[in-house]
Amino acid sequence: MTIPALRTEALRKSFNGVEVLHGIDLSIMPGETVCIVGASGSGKSTFLRCLNWLSPASSGHVYLNGELIGVRETAGGSVVPLAHKQLQEQRQRIGMVFQSFNLWPHRTALENVMEGPRIVLNQPGAQARATAERLLERVGLAERRDFYPAQLSGGQQQRVAIARALAMKPEVILFDEPTSALDPELVGEVLAVMKELASEDTTMVVVTHEIGFAVEVADRLILMDGGQIIEDAPPRQFIEAPREERSRRFLDQVLSRGLAPVHTIHTSE
Repeated sequence: MTIPALRTEALRKSFNGVEVLHGIDLSIMPGETVCIVGASGSGKSTFLRCLNWLSPASSGHVYLNGELIGVRETAGGSVVPLAHKQLQEQRQRIGMVFQSFNLWPHRTALENVMEGPRIVLNQPGAQARATAERLLERVGLAERRDFYPAQLSGGQQQRVAIARALAMKPEVILFDEPTSALDPELVGEVLAVMKELASEDTTMVVVTHEIGFAVEVADRLILMDGGQIIEDAPPRQFIEAPREERSRRFLDQVLSRGLAPVHTIHTSE
């Protein structure tokens, strides 16, 4: 039996006594691309940050390939937080691509991608450089490898960020609204890289407002609302026959804003 790449069990998260995630159970299998959509404030980004323990869950568990994230069980059966070093080691196995790129401004594209493998994974400089050059070529930026972030467009910076995440050889990559900070004309170049990753069976969890992209590349579409999963279905079913009334209202809102002409979106048979 295949173990889920990521699994959450009764995951809850509260801020200042207000619960924003309400007991989420979810399994994501190796090679799956799961896209999470929903209105602002529905808990999507909070959920994503709980998956790699950037925002520790208030209760419940997260498992990465069967291993508890962020906590460990003691011999007596209680659960205690992991030591910082152990948590950092776990996070190395989960790539994260943020909205705002988070590149080192004083390092070139090549140096940004090299940094993790060289410092964290202790790769020799030549190996880290070769890996970074290969990944920058993969995301279409080989000729920009010696450019600093300020010399790159937003779309180019985000592609460097994706290359940087891939350089750590993660078991799962999380994307938190990766195109929301981009000008509209730059969105396509980032989505193209993500489509390629999805086609290569990279395990990805993508929080996105790009519903057309989500329908095209996802194995499953998840709608969150009010800190809960409302719908979890293959794209065709999600678009053509959603089970929940809240899902139908969400799709109506998307269509009314002209964001995704569903009748023109291709979904696999």
